[in-house]
Amino acid sequence: MKIANKKITAERLVRDALKKAKHFADYNIFTFINEENAIKKAREIDEKIAKGEKVGKLAGVPYALKDNFLTPEGETTASAHILQGLTSPITATAVAKLEAEGAIMIGRTNLDAFAHGSSTENSYFGPTLNAYDKERVAGGSSGGSAVAVALDIVEFATGTDTGGSIRQPASFNGIYGLKPTYGCISRYGVVAMASSTDCIGFFTKTPDDMDLLMSIASGQDPKDMTTLPDYYNESDAKNERKPHKIGVIKEFDNESVNSEIRRALKEKCELLESKGHKIIELEMPSLKYALSAYYIIVPAEVASNLSRYDGIRYGFRSENSTSLDSLYDHTRSEGFMPENKRRIMIGNFVLSSGFYDAYFLKAAKARTLIIKEYEKAFSKVDYILSPVAPNPAFKLGEKVNDPVAMYLEDVMSVSLNLAGVPGLTIPAGRTKTDLPLGLQLVGPRRSDKKLIEFAKELI
Repeated sequence: MKIANKKITAERLVRDALKKAKHFADYNIFTFINEENAIKKAREIDEKIAKGEKVGKLAGVPYALKDNFLTPEGETTASAHILQGLTSPITATAVAKLEAEGAIMIGRTNLDAFAHGSSTENSYFGPTLNAYDKERVAGGSSGGSAVAVALDIVEFATGTDTGGSIRQPASFNGIYGLKPTYGCISRYGVVAMASSTDCIGFFTKTPDDMDLLMSIASGQDPKDMTTLPDYYNESDAKNERKPHKIGVIKEFDNESVNSEIRRALKEKCELLESKGHKIIELEMPSLKYALSAYYIIVPAEVASNLSRYDGIRYGFRSENSTSLDSLYDHTRSEGFMPENKRRIMIGNFVLSSGFYDAYFLKAAKARTLIIKEYEKAFSKVDYILSPVAPNPAFKLGEKVNDPVAMYLEDVMSVSLNLAGVPGLTIPAGRTKTDLPLGLQLVGPRRSDKKLIEFAKELI
């Protein structure tokens, strides 16, 4: 509004964002700075406003783009060596919608390579640092996007969430992060991790900003057959000023969860009760299978999706090759990070002859149980409030060499992706050492708008 009303220019906003990005360079947030194109676009918007022409809802607003969204601006690497040199001929649908409303991408943000990780330590470009403590992780996989918003470089950033990759870094950096209902936003033009759990979402500083972005990005896309009709803009959440039933998951309230996170959950429950809402304890025993099912289903899909990267058509190609077989071997060996290789191996194992029934089929059945568990829970409550992760941001290097410990950080987030339900990270105070704490508000499928509106009750 300030830009449209000529109180500030789009170019000034963009230049300020670029200046901040350079100032915080030591946090390793960006893999590419889009300075020339961003300033050019800002000037074009300023010219339109000067002529009295109509501009979009996000005209001149700088944003950061997770580096697994395809656009022609800069290389799309997904923070992986094997994709270096790839300049996309297409633009992701979500990006096209944002930029049609005038948003300006100032840079691409760092992530765990191919979004495989929970700390942004698995990036070919090195780790991104936490916005509040440089000795701690930013969270992952969308760590760069989360820190870009938390440090006030941009008003919003894009992210992808396959098992918590928006919600967890949002929690670690004290901002809002939304994983929408599966299929709410098109995945066309986004580097695939696990196609049945991948979701496109955003990081913001307020629920109102999240609502605006969702109203722009949501909707069916003929290029993505998994997208749903645009239910988001048809739902009316404004009139729901009534007492709600809020579920708290019994299985997530134990000694394995950091005491300060449990305290934050208790305080938010007390706040909700003071506003007339009812807190109900839920038993969801099937959730204990969620992490195991996730780390069978997702690596299986990862192995399939990563099979296309061979150094033949695009990206990095090894020079240490003497034959076609050795080209594949060396390119994939040199191009993938250790965590990428680990997931490829797990995925191929669980899909292999003799093990499919023992692992993948059982995981698929467990997923069905989890879906039914959420349906049962939402027949009793309107929303669920739970921790995002069992701990606040942990120290750099603390878990990177212990894959099991790293995977356990996802224990409270992956079930939402398996069930396809939306989850919104909300800031929930700080630890005694000033680290951000976050909780996730969960709703039934297609309740995204109501979820964002209800989040205001927790401020």
